[in-house]
Amino acid sequence: MSEKLYPIGIQNFESLRKDGYLYVDKTALIYQLAKRGRYYFLNRPRRFGKSLLISTLEAYFQGKRELFQGLAMEELEKEWLQHPILHLDLNIEKYDSIESLGNILNNALTRWEKIYGDEPSEASFSLRFAGIIRRAHELTGQRVVILVDEYDKPMLQAINNEELQREFRNTLKPFYGALKTMDGDIKFALLTGVTKFGKVSVFSDLNNLNDISMDKQYVSLCGMTEEEIHRYFEDDLRRLATAQDMTYEETCTRLKEAYDGYHFRQNSEGIYNPFSVLNTFAKQEFGSYWFETGTPTYLVELLKQNHYNLEQMSHEETNSEVLNSIYADESPIPVIYQSGYLTIKDYDPRFENYILGFPNREVEEGFIKFLMPFYTNVNKVESPFEIQQFTREIESGQPDAFLRRLQSFFADTPYELIRDLEVHYQNVLFIVFRLVGFYVKAEYHTSEGRVDHVLQTDRYIYVMEFKLEGSAEEALQQIETKHYARPFEADSRQLFKIGINFDNNTRNIERWIVE
Repeated sequence: MSEKLYPIGIQNFESLRKDGYLYVDKTALIYQLAKRGRYYFLNRPRRFGKSLLISTLEAYFQGKRELFQGLAMEELEKEWLQHPILHLDLNIEKYDSIESLGNILNNALTRWEKIYGDEPSEASFSLRFAGIIRRAHELTGQRVVILVDEYDKPMLQAINNEELQREFRNTLKPFYGALKTMDGDIKFALLTGVTKFGKVSVFSDLNNLNDISMDKQYVSLCGMTEEEIHRYFEDDLRRLATAQDMTYEETCTRLKEAYDGYHFRQNSEGIYNPFSVLNTFAKQEFGSYWFETGTPTYLVELLKQNHYNLEQMSHEETNSEVLNSIYADESPIPVIYQSGYLTIKDYDPRFENYILGFPNREVEEGFIKFLMPFYTNVNKVESPFEIQQFTREIESGQPDAFLRRLQSFFADTPYELIRDLEVHYQNVLFIVFRLVGFYVKAEYHTSEGRVDHVLQTDRYIYVMEFKLEGSAEEALQQIETKHYARPFEADSRQLFKIGINFDNNTRNIERWIVE
């Protein structure tokens, strides 16, 4: 057993350091952040260490040198001045009414006013905030540090409620505007969140805010690099290898496939999910740790509202303007990307386009499993069992059983939920075949409304063609005409050619032929 203390769920830097928990030293980057600018914004997925970053900055600007003993900051900082800190954490409230936001802002402002005083003329949130900033500077002789954690929580929780979101925006916009008005009294400000709102931005008046979310020098400010994994967890990797009966090399590869792969800008090093890495080493086994902490249902609602073809998700192409904003009424992709379910896989410098995809196996498998109950009539409890059954039927050479089970996935789908039948069919097929593909070799291709699949096991090969409002015979004929099965004809495994037809009236598979 390792005596190392893993900071799982610990977001307070002072308690982490005093209680002897492991800390992956980010203080050289934090020092650079503090010395090279004043107003910053950073978005990162949940559980990536944003709150710990805020807490570390708070300890630094409070001049608590003793907490940085042995870290890079101890040698870099010479002055250790104590600044007044205004730390606002918007993560602790459920924002289901305009009053909920008002309550948390009022609570913070009242707490600060007890320290720095108030003025009767300061009636609004923004006036009170500006007054507190000014008096804090005057009373202490040091400029103020403002730290806002999860600035976007109210906006995200109201993403499907346009009226409530507008109310939150109207409240927050002048509140954050105080940062610009009181510039002479402010030493440093950092706002963090999962997402960045574009068209509906609460920052539109705050044009001095430096967004470092895609800044090369701050890519590793949150999360872990491969170098950090080996520097801080080398003994953990070897213990994990022993526990899992794997070689050291296999363990490193498995860890990378499961939790690495986040790229917050083009051509940058991959970042590991810190929450999943820490849990893996603490429990000495691989798991879907980040995903199990909860996925918001609004992500699925956005996908369905936009009739999004899920197959695009593994190779979505977009540009920086879209990535850096949220246009929830136009595309679900920015919020899916910024929430950490997609990441940058490639970049086309000629057109300045980004190609997105799932960062790693944990996210891909977890997200697609999460989607299944929203797109089929299979509930959350049954879905893992259904995928197991699909896989067993494929591995044992039972195409009819497999197709009957697939047919049941389309059954009883409410008509009002399927405005685009072709996209609906493709989405269900994508979910099923992608999940099955984690256990058997699967190839999935779409073009011009045509969907064809190839599944391979150690004993069988399935070549499938789907038709919409055609016939199973036509689908089978296309396999022959297009020579889809030719690459496998010399293979020793048993080959199944399967033509399948969908019927729009029944909204289901109408007939199939296996040859």
